[in-house]
Amino acid sequence: MRLFLILIYGCIYILFLPFKRYLFFDYYKLYLLLNYMTIKQLYLPKIISDDELSTKTGQFLDDGFILYDITSDCDIYDMDTKQFICSFRKRRLKTSQYAWDNYKYLSVAARGRGSSAGPIDPTSQYWKKRQLVKTKGYSTSYLVNGKPSKMRVNNQVLSTPIGFFDATKSLGINKPCRLSYHTAQNLKLYEAGKPYLHDLNRWYKKIRPQEHSVQLQRANIKKDFKIDHTAYSTITINRNFRTALHKDKGDYGGIATISCIEYGEYNGGIFLIPAYGIGVDIRQDDILIADVHQYHCNTEIWVTPEQAERNAKLEKVFQANSEVGTVGAYEDYARISFVSYLREKLINCV
Repeated sequence: MRLFLILIYGCIYILFLPFKRYLFFDYYKLYLLLNYMTIKQLYLPKIISDDELSTKTGQFLDDGFILYDITSDCDIYDMDTKQFICSFRKRRLKTSQYAWDNYKYLSVAARGRGSSAGPIDPTSQYWKKRQLVKTKGYSTSYLVNGKPSKMRVNNQVLSTPIGFFDATKSLGINKPCRLSYHTAQNLKLYEAGKPYLHDLNRWYKKIRPQEHSVQLQRANIKKDFKIDHTAYSTITINRNFRTALHKDKGDYGGIATISCIEYGEYNGGIFLIPAYGIGVDIRQDDILIADVHQYHCNTEIWVTPEQAERNAKLEKVFQANSEVGTVGAYEDYARISFVSYLREKLINCV
């Protein structure tokens, strides 16, 4: 079908070339339309049950789970239920420079990312300086002045939400619906980078109009708690963060827009949906719209010796004390991902 439509396009181009100045469309737009009409539709069988995957929550998965290496435009659905899984588009975004200029420093260290932060390694740089107690999988307590810490925490990774957050209770303090603290502290950067967020929203609307419409209607009920001109309330920014197997929580509808910006060279970081053997290589300017209520994670991010040598010659954009031990903070390269979504409980804000 794709080849047939391309041939039709070629014939139209040749036939009407002498009359181009009189036409009310241009050929590039026609090409884009034909390309859109021929996006691959993949219907894949579920090969691993949620029950089986639940036993791997908080674990890192590798490339061996990838059966379908997604590197080109496609829409993917469950073969039996026809349920939407994800849509991928290559090189659609034109505003990545806004994200780099304004958002590259907005991802800061956090210890509350749950199962996505991966298993606790007592021998790692961060944890070997602390006396751990009650460690279980991806969470732990540790001794503070000889007593167990009040909170259970996860690996310290570079992951920060910007935008709006619903009401929460932390350490006995009730926090209202609000612009996140880190956003308020970097308000000028947040505002200056919005063309990138608007670009993400524009493509979300084009690629998945039905899901976007449902999300936008919900977001518009509480307009004061959404990012203007989008269906999003919140963007989680991650730097060099290899997520372990998890399902997202707290979002409305389960659909998120995922993108990234890059500095230097690296390999891996593949977005993996193991239930279907899907591996998506999201690179700068690409966009993935996915059901993040499916179990998902990222594969290892790594560099070859040659890449490491070239990366070492780059300007040192990020500064960090390696003695701290924050995962991913000390690399010469950067893979900064953006997960854009609408928080479910913002509907309750007043």
